[in-house]
Amino acid sequence: MTDGRPPKLLDIPAFTDYIGKGWDIPDRTPVVVPGAAEAAAAHRARLGAALPGRTVVVAAGQAPVRSNDTSYDFRPGSDFYWLTGCVAEDAVAVIRDGDAVVYLPVPAYPGEPGFFADAAHGELWVGAAPGLTEWSAALGVPVRPLTDFDGTVSTDDDIARVLAELRMIKDDWEIGQLREAVDRTVEGFAAVLAEIPTAVAGPGERWLQGTFDRYARAYGNGPGYATIVGSGPHAPTLHWVRCDGPVLPDELLLLDMGVEVRSHYTADVTRTFPASGAFSPAQRQVHDLVERAHRAALAQVAPGRRFTDFHHAAMEVIARGLDDWGMLPVSVDEALSERGQHHRRYLICGIGHHLGLDVHDCAKAAPEAYQGALIEPGMVFTVEPGLYFHAHDLTVPPELRGIGARIEDDLLVTADGIDVLSAELPLSASGLEDWMRR
Repeated sequence: MTDGRPPKLLDIPAFTDYIGKGWDIPDRTPVVVPGAAEAAAAHRARLGAALPGRTVVVAAGQAPVRSNDTSYDFRPGSDFYWLTGCVAEDAVAVIRDGDAVVYLPVPAYPGEPGFFADAAHGELWVGAAPGLTEWSAALGVPVRPLTDFDGTVSTDDDIARVLAELRMIKDDWEIGQLREAVDRTVEGFAAVLAEIPTAVAGPGERWLQGTFDRYARAYGNGPGYATIVGSGPHAPTLHWVRCDGPVLPDELLLLDMGVEVRSHYTADVTRTFPASGAFSPAQRQVHDLVERAHRAALAQVAPGRRFTDFHHAAMEVIARGLDDWGMLPVSVDEALSERGQHHRRYLICGIGHHLGLDVHDCAKAAPEAYQGALIEPGMVFTVEPGLYFHAHDLTVPPELRGIGARIEDDLLVTADGIDVLSAELPLSASGLEDWMRR
């Protein structure tokens, strides 16, 4: 120790002997959401039927590095979780004809050097760590050491496509998880609204973002995506996740938020509230048009309809409304044509997507199985038209500049229609004002 550095503990036999003794065995039961293992077994059976005789290798992944030697929280890859129900980092699953073997890093327990020297797997660092036997019992599949895995993790595009298309149809367990996610999200909206006066008084958008994120972390796994809180001129910015502005008392407040529950299924809900509790005439004008578009879209969602039908229904309402306000440079028909789309200046994004383990679920599905497909029972997706009038857009009438409004609901397609999972949140401007008062 002539250079002043402390000794390396691994090099001190007396220490390694002492720290390896005198420990009781903690509860090492894995955290597995009830029903997840059984649902995963059914998912593997569906995969086996879709790809008979093929071996599929999927990985849980690793937590991304945030900075230097610190990482973000770990979340398993969605395909891996859908097929296993396992949340272990660095895990790999090998699946063939519905049968699976999961390979996991072996934790380091008392008596092993890694117990105190391995910050990734040592139980002294990470807490009680389930072993292979515990994981096998919880998942209902053989679990082996990761060092036994001698294959390659390379889920090809075809397998990724098949998995995405299988995941489009949710089973009863998944629907239950999504209902919980939406219910928790609605509660989170209420928690955020209660904090508007505090946010207006000083800490602004980030106070509301933090309020929802804290609620999502306390009652779920966390937010399912970066929470959007846009006040006033920030509301028209589609992905306003910086949330570094004030909450303006006389402006609209666009809240796009979703709780991801412990099973990693997420909600995705948007409502636009007047921070003051009452819409101004101009704000109501914009919100009312978005509401009409939203209701027109909902009316087009049913089994057997095309996925794009609700998109076209909402866009027609938006285009006709903008034309009534004198904001289209061409006729409604020309704007709605494939060579026009002028109305999309104020609604550049899509207005719906599948929802599940990912907020934009099933994204690797083939276009003909997604946008070009017929709607089927068991699908869960969003409908989310909006209008986004940027404060610096000179084509917008001055009284409408800086107004952004979106309505987003989460829908379950049933045998004879839809179940709006987020129906507890009102759609109309007057309904939102009433909800704020309550």
